[in-house]
Amino acid sequence: MNRQRRAKIIATLGPSSSDFATIRALFDAGADIFRLNFSHGTHQQHRARVDYIREIERERDRPIAILLDLQGPKLRVGTFADGPVELVAGQRFRLDLDPQPGNQHRAPLPHPEIFAALKAGTDLLLDDGKIRLSVQSCGADFAETVVVNGGRLSERKGVNVPSVLLPISALTPKDRADLDFGMTLDIDWVALSFVQRAADLHEVHDIVKGRVGVMSKLEKPAAIDSLAAIVEASDAVMVARGDLGVELPAERVPRIQKQIVRACRDAGKPVIVATQMLESMVAAPVPTRAEASDVATAVYDGADAVMLSAESASGNYPVEAVAMMSRIIAEVESDPHYRDLMEASQKKPQPTVADAVCLSMRATARVLPIAAIVTYTRSGATCLRAARERPQAAILSITPDLQVARRLALTWGVHSVFSDHAISDVPEMIETACAIARDETLASSGDHVVVAAGMPFGVVGSTNFLHIAKA
Repeated sequence: MNRQRRAKIIATLGPSSSDFATIRALFDAGADIFRLNFSHGTHQQHRARVDYIREIERERDRPIAILLDLQGPKLRVGTFADGPVELVAGQRFRLDLDPQPGNQHRAPLPHPEIFAALKAGTDLLLDDGKIRLSVQSCGADFAETVVVNGGRLSERKGVNVPSVLLPISALTPKDRADLDFGMTLDIDWVALSFVQRAADLHEVHDIVKGRVGVMSKLEKPAAIDSLAAIVEASDAVMVARGDLGVELPAERVPRIQKQIVRACRDAGKPVIVATQMLESMVAAPVPTRAEASDVATAVYDGADAVMLSAESASGNYPVEAVAMMSRIIAEVESDPHYRDLMEASQKKPQPTVADAVCLSMRATARVLPIAAIVTYTRSGATCLRAARERPQAAILSITPDLQVARRLALTWGVHSVFSDHAISDVPEMIETACAIARDETLASSGDHVVVAAGMPFGVVGSTNFLHIAKA
């Protein structure tokens, strides 16, 4: 199954997409990666979804990536004695560690780490930013605030502290339990929520030990201050615009999105743009024109993937949403201006043999009518460097590791193939590359293909070979 497009689609599974037939329909409509959101659902439900995906993978004979998305720390106010309260601009409102239910004048906030980081003048955002409080004074167990923007506040609503680096781990006890369970499943990626610094990723890397890719979800403004270090410590990055849009002024989010995409493309790390991309399709069979433009903008910027959340997880039109996103991507990539943008935004190669080879591949694809660029890779590194160049030709990745084949399903332009056929010499490697390119309908007999690999065979990180052949 050849998608005939470069950018990938992540579809979140949930109540609207939990049965085998719907998940298969999502894949056939264009989903390349399935996201399991561990903020919702039981372990048993997630296990069943993994089993369905792997059955579809065998049925369709295509590697499919599975992303486990950890919930991360959720900061919330406590309960209220008499139900929701109405906060009015200008009134004083206290937050403290007292577990007694709240009222019109105070509420419990059972997070001492927040109070430890607060100072006078700090803003607190409640209920996805609908309510804004300004801290007037604070201590180790309380904060006296003034309501800046009022509204109705009910119990268990979320709290955001946009301007503060909170002294909390991105991996909660729930996340550790979910990750331990997830590693018993056949998953390929794990996403860590609310990453603030590169150090947040170390514990996850220690747990997974390279068995899955580690993805950072950038949802806090503090992460932007450490962007280069976070990208370096991540295998992939997600621009999670939900909480990012709560903690930052709305007008700054597009610029931050582009900044993150540029940083990831420069580093050769896959980058995903997520949240509210086709939000109206939760309830309607078609998106707004603004939403279609939003998806298109991410594709024009060169993002590796775009993601559907509620649209595919709990919406009324999950399959239609995936199909619509696929059509938008295809339309963008058929625009001649798209190639101009890819060329104009090309990143400077690093002074390595692998980058020199991949740069030559890209240049060759511009000079000759190359049908496919074939990479032999054991770790996926060669393929990632090739994708960093955003070449015009499709990238056919051949790997003897099924997990690597699945993981590369996230990467821009990559058509990943698992092949455990042992290659003994260069002629056999070229012959196999051409045969697989034909079998996968990426090339026809007589078409030019470019083959990249490492010599000697099987050595990770040794990309040093480039050959032009006819399929």
